[in-house]
This record gives sequence, C-alpha cells and structure tokens, in this order.
Amino acid sequence: MQQSRNNPSGAVVMGVSGAGKTTVGERLAERLNWTFLEGDRLHPPENIAKMQSGHPLTDLDRAPWLAAIVEVIELWQARGICGVVSCSALKRQYRRRIIGDRPRMRLVYLQGSRELIADRLAARRGHFMPANLLDSQFATLEPPGPDENPITVAIDWPVDQIVEQIAAALHAVENYPYESR
Repeated sequence: MQQSRNNPSGAVVMGVSGAGKTTVGERLAERLNWTFLEGDRLHPPENIAKMQSGHPLTDLDRAPWLAAIVEVIELWQARGICGVVSCSALKRQYRRRIIGDRPRMRLVYLQGSRELIADRLAARRGHFMPANLLDSQFATLEPPGPDENPITVAIDWPVDQIVEQIAAALHAVENYPYESR
C-alpha cells in the first residue's frame, strides 16, 4: 500500500525483549495493511546461539543484523512498500542506522516496567531469548529522546488499544476512539 509523501511509509517497533514488539508489530501491520518483518528473523545463527546460551550481544554482534534490517527497509522504500519492522533497537546508534535519513519511517517505543516484562518473559515459551538476559536489555536500553520523534506507548494496555493508539499517531486513521494516558 502506498502512502502520500506526507504520511509515514513505515514504522520500527522497538523495546526490550518481552515488550510485545512482534505481537504489536504484526497487528499494526495488519491494521494498516502494511508488510511486516520480525527483525529477529534476520539475526545470524551465531547471534541466536549466543543469546540462547545466555550471553548478551555486543555492538559488533549486532552489526550484520542491523545491516540486514536496513537492507529490507531500503528495498521496501525502493518498491513503494509500507512496512512495520519489529526489533529491539535498544541504542540510539542502532536506531540512527535503521531509520537513518528516512523521514517517513517512524519509531514506536513499547515502554513497560521491568516487573511486567519479566512476568511476560517467564510465561513465554519457544523463544531463543532467555529471561535471564532481561537485565542486560534494560542496561543497554537508551530510551528514545524527543529528537527521535518517537511514538511512545505503555504496554500495559490491551494490544488492540496499543495498536489503535499507534495507528492514530501515524495519522493512518481519522478517528481514534481511545483517550491517551
């Protein structure tokens, strides 16, 4: 789906592991009729093995992963495809690389307490990211600043409300039925 020049053409849904990036990203893409990419699928096998063994990734480890995400976004833009990417993007330098000089890409920050996210991770099954790396995720997290123009959403809302809040902020809907907090 193509958007006019003044509207966003994509969104990067970011946050720590367990914040709900995949769930929210998938639902947002569905809501907007955009393409969805789960950024974790682009991690090299070495990164996944490292995380599975309980070791946090370094900036060097993340470099090929970030490059792969950028490649997909550039491909989408070249083809006029609107899309949503879910990825941790914990540091400002990662977000600068991913979003770069793409004013039609918007950053969506899923913000939640360590306690809520730890509870979610404890209940999650089948994901390569172990719950014991949550502290390293929060230690690495550099919350987006105002200069990044993020859409910041509290994750303690129901998913449908989170998605509608993001869609409204992206100016993709005319009437937003929920009040902001």
